[in-house]
Amino acid sequence: MLPLPTHAEFDETTAPTLTAITGSQRRLDPTTPARELARGVVAHVELADRRYNQGGRSPFASDIAAAVSEAAGFAAWLHTDMHDIGTARTYYRMAINRARQAGHDLLTAYMLGSLATFEVEAEDPDLGIALIAEARKQIGPRPHATPSAWLASLEALAHAATQREGRDARSTEALLKAEHAIEEDRSAATPWPWVFPFDNAKLAGYRALVSVRLNLPSQALTAFAESLTSTQPAPKQRAAVMLEVATAVRQGGEQDRDTSQADEAFQLGIDALKIGTTYASERVIQRARRFRREYSGPTTPKVREFDRHLRATLL
Repeated sequence: MLPLPTHAEFDETTAPTLTAITGSQRRLDPTTPARELARGVVAHVELADRRYNQGGRSPFASDIAAAVSEAAGFAAWLHTDMHDIGTARTYYRMAINRARQAGHDLLTAYMLGSLATFEVEAEDPDLGIALIAEARKQIGPRPHATPSAWLASLEALAHAATQREGRDARSTEALLKAEHAIEEDRSAATPWPWVFPFDNAKLAGYRALVSVRLNLPSQALTAFAESLTSTQPAPKQRAAVMLEVATAVRQGGEQDRDTSQADEAFQLGIDALKIGTTYASERVIQRARRFRREYSGPTTPKVREFDRHLRATLL
C-alpha cells in the first residue's frame, strides 16, 4: 500500500499568517469606523485562539499565542474606540494572558502598558500606575529605550491624572526618566511589538497631555506644537488631540480672563466632534462631553453651536 501524504495542522507559517491578518486589519483602522471593523476582528481573534488551543503542544504554540495576543490587543483598542468598556477590558486581559503564555516579556509589558493607558483614560490612574509597575517587572532591569521611555511617559500621565498632592513633581520625575531613556540609546533597533522608536516628538506629546492635566496651558500648547511638527496623527487620534489642545486653550483663557479664547477652544471642539461623528468614534465623543462638562464660563453662540453638535451625536 502506498503511503498517503500527510500535512501538519500547525507549522512555521501558522503564526505569521495570523499576524499578517491582524496587520491588514490594523491598516484599515485609521480611516474606518471601529464598529465596521470589530466584527471581523473579533472573528479573527476567536479563530486564532482556537488554533492556539488546538496546537497547545506543538512546537509553534508560543508563536501562535503571541499572534493571539496581538489580535486581542487590537480588538481591545477597537472596543475602546467604541467606548465598550467591559468588552475592551476582556480583550486586554486575554492579550496579557496569551502574551504570558507565549513567554514574550516585551509583548506582555506592551499589553500591560496598553491596559494601563486604558485605565488612566477611564479615570482610574492609581490602577494605571500599578499596571505600569507590573509592566516594568516584565521588561527587566536593562530594557530597551523605547519601552522604558514609553512606560515612564505613561507613568507621568497617570500621576498627573490623580488628585494627589505632589502629582506635579512625580509627573516631572517620570518625564525626566523618559527623556534620559531616549538620550541613552538612540541607535538600537526598536523591539517588537513596538513598530516605531519612542522619540522626542512622542515625548513632547505626553508632556503636552501631562501639562493639560496639571492645568499648565502655556506649557501644553508649546509641547503640542513640538509634537505635531514631525507627524500628523490619523483622523480619530487627531480628533482626540484637538480636544486636548482645545482644553489647553480654554484653560489659558480662564487664566488670562480672555473670553475670546473660549470661542477658539469650542471651535476646535466642534472640528473634533465632526471627525468623531464621521468615524463613529464614541471615544472622541465621550472626550467631547468631558470637555463640555469641565467648562463653567458663559454660554456664548460658539458654545451653543458646540452643544448642538454634541446633541446631534445622540440622535
